[in-house]
Amino acid sequence: EVQLVESGGGLVQAGGSLRLSCVASGFRFEDYYIGWFRQAPGKERDGVSCISPSEGRIYYTDSVKGRFTISRDNAKNTVYLQMNSLKPEDTAVYYCNVDPVPWDYWGQGTQVTVSS
Repeated sequence: EVQLVESGGGLVQAGGSLRLSCVASGFRFEDYYIGWFRQAPGKERDGVSCISPSEGRIYYTDSVKGRFTISRDNAKNTVYLQMNSLKPEDTAVYYCNVDPVPWDYWGQGTQVTVSS
């Protein structure tokens, strides 16, 4: 059974930092691209960043380039998202998942709220 457990969100002032974590189980984590996604109120869920199995390829959406850093630890089945210089427009629920997403399952996500 696939499980994705996100954590690390919170309330932070603009310019602050947060580090998100996602622990995965139920599939061969080390074989897959893993992505971070976010969904702001009233908007669709969008991709934020993605990392290849060996960390050789990393992608960021334009709005977070230079501010966010994705990484992974295959030994711990964990993916991270270091978020610096946070902006109010980064406010959303953040999720991790295999990318592209091959199933209907999503974890509970972690709320990130950035105050101005």
